[in-house]
Amino acid sequence: MQNIDLLKSKLSQPSKIVITTHVKPDADALGSSLGMANYLVKKGHDVQVITPSEYPKFLHWMKGNKDVKIFNPDHPHITKEAIDAADIVITLDFSTLSRINEMGEMVRESEAFKVNVDHHLEPESFADFTLWNTGAAATCELCYELILALGDEALIDSDISDCLYAGIMTDTGGFRHPNTTQNVHEVVAKLIGHGANNSRVSKQVYDQNSENRLRFLGYALSQNLKVLMDYRVAYFALTEEELSAYNSQTGDTEGLVNYALSIEGITLAVLFKESDGGVKMSFRSVGEFPANEIASKYFNGGGHRNAAGGRTDDSLEETLKKFLKIIEEYKPQLEEEINRI
Repeated sequence: MQNIDLLKSKLSQPSKIVITTHVKPDADALGSSLGMANYLVKKGHDVQVITPSEYPKFLHWMKGNKDVKIFNPDHPHITKEAIDAADIVITLDFSTLSRINEMGEMVRESEAFKVNVDHHLEPESFADFTLWNTGAAATCELCYELILALGDEALIDSDISDCLYAGIMTDTGGFRHPNTTQNVHEVVAKLIGHGANNSRVSKQVYDQNSENRLRFLGYALSQNLKVLMDYRVAYFALTEEELSAYNSQTGDTEGLVNYALSIEGITLAVLFKESDGGVKMSFRSVGEFPANEIASKYFNGGGHRNAAGGRTDDSLEETLKKFLKIIEEYKPQLEEEINRI
């Protein structure tokens, strides 16, 4: 682990610490942020978690959520002042500063000691201490290992454990994805030993649907799902009008793309969603098929091999037209992968 003694030294006396994570935080992003925040508060630090955007309501149960500040683009100086005043800035679950939008340059320009903990590909070099491992299933897994490396396992309580467990659980797809390694099981076993209530965490994350969300899911599955079995591809393409019709909130499309991937014979699934004058995309694949290659090469994105994201300023119609051309060149790989399984 890179220069752990330097980080220990930085954390040896009470400091002002800002923790941030990527835009539209998921359970791994918020879980690692609040897990680390709760740990650092126990060490006597003054900690502020700032997210670059809002996040799903089903994550609000985590301890410390009520104290999270959400970046306000109308008043950016509030966040800048907090970052400028920090002795340490900890960035979690993203590898490039562009993933926190306007906050990225604030962090870059900060004179604080910077820490980055992440498991995504192609990291940007901006931190003074980096814990980066693409072999890790989740940033929460790395945060647990970091706390151990700092010699503070005794400080891990049930609240910290719940936060970290949530991130590992979701980033492994409920322990179903290939990234569910022996180490993942060993870490979650330790977290349960430290008080993580695995059944409660699962219920909070997966079983807190609104009626609108369930009706939206029904509509998406019955009316919007497209299956191109000749290509081993399935996708959803949602307009802003469709999302608005069901009063869709942040997090309501979470996991939708996995329904498409669950269809027998599908290698690649995509969610296309109109947003802020462009289209946001979530890519999921099975086996060795490189979803992240399509995201990075064609849609200004990236991520893991089997889980990636992208964005374009094109219209939904133009984006779909482009995507359908792209999968023609990948057709042999798409067919090969499903035959391998």
